[in-house]
Amino acid sequence: MKLKQFFKLPENQFKKGINSTSYFLLLFALFSFVSCKEKEGKTAGEKKKPNIVFVITDDQGYGDLGHTGNPIIKTPTIDKFATESVSLTNYHVGTTCAPTRAGLLTGRNCNRNGVWHTIMGASMLNREEVTMADVLQQSGYKTGMFGKWHLGDNHPFRPYERGFDEAFYHGGGGVGQTPDYWDNDYFDDSYYRNGVPEKQEGYCTDIWFDEAMRFIEAKKEDPFFCYLSLNAPHGPYNVPKEYYDMYKDETAISEKQKRFYGMITNIDDNFSKLLTKLESLGIADNTIIVFTTDNGTARGYKVDEKSNKLLGYNAGMRGTKGSEYDGGHRVPFIVRWPDGGLTGGKSLGNLVAHVDMLPTFMGLTGQKFTPTKTMDGADLSSYLLGTAEAPKRYLVTDTQRVPWPVKGKNSCVMDDNWRLIKGRELYNISEDPGQEHNIADAHPEKVAEMNAFYESWWKDVIKETKFSVINLGVDKIDALSCHDARTIDFYPPWNQQLIRAGKPMEPAPFTVNFVKAGKYKFHLRRWPAESGLALGADLKDGRAATSHTEEIVNGNALKFKKAYLKIGKNKVEVAVDNKATAAVLEMEVAEGETELLAYFDMLNGKPCNAFYIDVEKID
Repeated sequence: MKLKQFFKLPENQFKKGINSTSYFLLLFALFSFVSCKEKEGKTAGEKKKPNIVFVITDDQGYGDLGHTGNPIIKTPTIDKFATESVSLTNYHVGTTCAPTRAGLLTGRNCNRNGVWHTIMGASMLNREEVTMADVLQQSGYKTGMFGKWHLGDNHPFRPYERGFDEAFYHGGGGVGQTPDYWDNDYFDDSYYRNGVPEKQEGYCTDIWFDEAMRFIEAKKEDPFFCYLSLNAPHGPYNVPKEYYDMYKDETAISEKQKRFYGMITNIDDNFSKLLTKLESLGIADNTIIVFTTDNGTARGYKVDEKSNKLLGYNAGMRGTKGSEYDGGHRVPFIVRWPDGGLTGGKSLGNLVAHVDMLPTFMGLTGQKFTPTKTMDGADLSSYLLGTAEAPKRYLVTDTQRVPWPVKGKNSCVMDDNWRLIKGRELYNISEDPGQEHNIADAHPEKVAEMNAFYESWWKDVIKETKFSVINLGVDKIDALSCHDARTIDFYPPWNQQLIRAGKPMEPAPFTVNFVKAGKYKFHLRRWPAESGLALGADLKDGRAATSHTEEIVNGNALKFKKAYLKIGKNKVEVAVDNKATAAVLEMEVAEGETELLAYFDMLNGKPCNAFYIDVEKID
């Protein structure tokens, strides 16, 4: 029956068994049918934007995989995945974790965007930066991140303020670091869901993958961006026993390497579950899935101090994590997208870098992206898809890890085959992949050309370099930790093992912005609030090392007599009760940017920075 005829049904048909209720139900069903048909036709004519699943591990190097030549490590899923994908074999990142993540998400070198270190207030991504998640979110993508953020633990730097609809993550640069929830140790920890702590059961890597797969299943009808940023295999090297046991009898690697390799095999098993989930949901073909890492290996390759024997594998490269040589920043990058033709086990050898990822993924997904800041990266989507050559260019990576970036420090200028190290060592990677023979004297014109590029690049970069500023007065309680204090010639206690050890820390300021003027309370602490511990308390809850986990030390007591708070030119002090959980000071604070310094005098007269400071607006 045609729809037009349906509306002309004679009234007497109701008397033949079709009452008015049935009539309108039938009418509704027909309208639904027509609407679905129209929607189906529209969908058939429009191709759904590809999903993106970006998996990045922490401290795993190029040589820490089976298919890159490691004879010991067990990574069967990732090795098989490489045969189904496209590998970028000349892909480079920062030499440490936070700088890589900052460059990856913004397309801009870490010295431009505020993240040239992993601590000391220089691991917070400048608020003005636009992230890949921002761009995709604005284009209609559902966005989620899981695992390691390490681009700021305070407002306005948290992942759910940087383009992610949903974020589930640990604090700081690793599980058990100073800003992380107290006493996390990889097992049965508490992590933050959009800023709110939530207790979990299980091993951290398993949890990140499980959360990512839950997100993927919930968002499968929409295009989504899942940023699965792992803390493993970063130390401490804690792993479920069954994964240590896979390597316990290996004699060619150390005990720490056995745990390190076990952590990577655990990642491989979880990656298998992720691939299976995408297949079972029917979305694998239109999902761009990446496996990569954030810097050279931290533990997969070393020289044994006693025997002088080489342990592990580094794919013939010089240097490991933190090095300006290729072993510090050349890492695996594997990408698969069946619907886009990124399959077949092909390898591409032109120079590619983490800063290319934002423009390249916008190109692959067809998103409009008009940067307002200088980009170090380029859109290489056509190169990936085989329709154009990679651009000829120079790129820079370096290791700063200082309070303020230093020109030339541990720098590496790169093109496809050439590496200029610290402005004076020149290597041709195609002929000397181990960077053993400095040929700078034989090629002065190449050295001059690469140095000229660096001079121009640095001049442009340093104009943008600035500290990130923490906002206070946003939440009821805003928490600071000494991890982000701006120390000058020493590292703050950046992990909870150092907090437990209780070595006094020289006072160091935070750069902050009070978003509202008014009266504030400042709770100066030796232990974090969630621990419930008194200022003068010690801890006897240390755990001995096992075959598959590292030691956790007891907590040493510190005794204080006075607490001080200095904001701008104003200073207050109070006597300390070591049985209280905090020394509480009040101050009227003006709106705007300033420096905050919070510290104690100990009973022995030495000063010690507050390890944790909770800031509470009270009017």
